Amino acid sequence: MFTKVRKVLISFMLTYNLGEARSDSLYETLYQYLKSDIITGVLKPGDRLPSKRPFAKNLGVSVITIENAYAQLVAEGYIYSLPKRGFYVSDFHQLTGKAKRPSKEQVLLTGGETSYLADFAGNQTDTDLFPFTTWTRTMREVLNEKQKQLMTNPPCGGIMELRENIAAYLHDFRGMQVDASQIIVGAGTEYLYGLLIQLLGTETVYGLENPGYPKTAQICNSLHVPYEYIDIDAYGVSAAALEEKKVDVVHISPSHHFPTGIVMPISRRYELLGWAAKKDGRFIIEDDYDSELRLTGKPIPTLQSIDVSDKVIYLNTFSKTLSSTVRISYMVLPPALCETFYKELSFYTCTVSNFEQYALSKFIENGSFEKHLNRLRNAYQKKRDTILSSFQHSKLNRYIRIREEEAGVHFLMQVESKKTEEEIIKDALAKGIKLISLSSYYQGKRKTQETVFVMNYSSIEVGKMEEITERLYECVR
Repeated sequence: MFTKVRKVLISFMLTYNLGEARSDSLYETLYQYLKSDIITGVLKPGDRLPSKRPFAKNLGVSVITIENAYAQLVAEGYIYSLPKRGFYVSDFHQLTGKAKRPSKEQVLLTGGETSYLADFAGNQTDTDLFPFTTWTRTMREVLNEKQKQLMTNPPCGGIMELRENIAAYLHDFRGMQVDASQIIVGAGTEYLYGLLIQLLGTETVYGLENPGYPKTAQICNSLHVPYEYIDIDAYGVSAAALEEKKVDVVHISPSHHFPTGIVMPISRRYELLGWAAKKDGRFIIEDDYDSELRLTGKPIPTLQSIDVSDKVIYLNTFSKTLSSTVRISYMVLPPALCETFYKELSFYTCTVSNFEQYALSKFIENGSFEKHLNRLRNAYQKKRDTILSSFQHSKLNRYIRIREEEAGVHFLMQVESKKTEEEIIKDALAKGIKLISLSSYYQGKRKTQETVFVMNYSSIEVGKMEEITERLYECVR
């Protein structure tokens, strides 16, 4: 902080002690003095500042120093100049008014840590499950081998090497015939969804599953596009409901619906493909967000792999398989939409850094990703089994029923209790356990009054399960 040693007004001439300032910061020191006097009211609105040459002579500095200090004050709005008349103090208080600050309730501040004993509502990745050693080695290899490429701007859809490796992965593990040019890489599915809305048009009516992923509606609202909630039945969204709501594009998660966990049967999948093929402009957005984490049996085939009319837009992310903080997602566009994308939206720069793209590309190509997925599935299966075993061998088991535990990293816990859903959530929170109800994902009146919770176990510490189970029992008994 600059300390003013002496300031006097001598024939309208301001005098400051600049002796202690470095020669390369004289103007900055003078600027700070003048700014302080303006803010505190020593120099009042309308006061005329000394002319540059006499002021420079009085302070024993160059005219350039005065000019630079005045220029900075003008740029920030503290003073203004009148041609051939000089510089004057601005009445900036009237222009700015009182600064408004958001309340604590409006801003979420977090250091990335949680104070909960167990957070069943979040989707954070367990630190022990991230392949830090392999990823570090991969990053080091990329830094040594790809120095020129790392400094080269990537194509709008992402670096081709990564897209080719994603295409090969989709072919080998998901049975999809995809050209690398159809793949668009972006920082998160929310960003890619925004691109899709621009691509498909703001007059397009979107169909969103009810219950479903809430962010999709938030994106539609923020981009001012029309959408309809489509109630799902035991098999997912129906074509009849889409026809009734006059939907053009429907967003679904057929391999593992969020949050109910149901898997869409093949008959319903063909029904939806038939609906999309009936009219131009109809598309299905297939969100395959955690298909790699099916814990028993083979992964469910994608809707895109059986689509013969090029009506499916495929979305997937590495946030579930690597880490929730790795914001790398991708979409696969049908050829016609792909051509339109490059014509109309290729001005967008890829939002994922080259460093991450090349590292992920090598991670997939050298087999590390496949090994990581196998390890991840085994770890999640053991974690799920430990959690369910803890529930089943406790007093809590009398009050709960587990559903949809075969896929992904969440299951449903139905509770039979005299307490209301809200009371259980409140009691659990007081005991350091965060729960989220299935009903919170519904829009409008839900069809069932069952008390069901969506239990995401990805970040649960199994070593604390005895205590977690006991506290849950206290909440529901």
